[in-house]
Amino acid sequence: RLGLERADTAEKALTVIVDLLEKYGQGGNCMESHMAFTYHNSFLIADRKEAWVLETSGKYWAAEKVEGGVRNISNQLSITTKIDREHPDMKEYAKSKGWWDGEKEFDFAATYSYVNTARMTTSRGRYCEGYKLLNKHKGSITSETMMNILRDKESGINMEGGFMTTGSMVSVLPQEPDLPCIHFFTGTPDPAR
Repeated sequence: RLGLERADTAEKALTVIVDLLEKYGQGGNCMESHMAFTYHNSFLIADRKEAWVLETSGKYWAAEKVEGGVRNISNQLSITTKIDREHPDMKEYAKSKGWWDGEKEFDFAATYSYVNTARMTTSRGRYCEGYKLLNKHKGSITSETMMNILRDKESGINMEGGFMTTGSMVSVLPQEPDLPCIHFFTGTPDPAR
């Protein structure tokens, strides 16, 4: 929210977020119940001209500029070796912890994640299923297509049960500056409603 408030481009919003992350860190419970559950965050940041994926692990972060096609995030790290911006000490910290030898190509998700990143796009999970649904419609994605993807329960995109999807947002950001941006938000905890 502060990135949206303080920046007028996607890259400037990314800078706002990483500056706040450096200054304040991250944390806080992800659930309203008394169960303590926290995780690090991922962000899709877009304006009319460009889009970025920002993923964090503690105060360390990596950002990937989206150059085309489709891109999604879920509750796992997905930035691998295409890193366009990064925390200045990210690689050195990984070396000091023994997570990266400093020789092989640096892979953010493989280094900072407990998930086997080689299986992310093949195992049945939210990230993989979202990627499949986006690719199925690549080149012809409309706001209605996105709403249908975000409503999809079979894929796990729209979660039910102990962890529940509490809202979704679809934005239309025309490249032509004379056309208005349009934002759709769910008004209920279940986007299928």
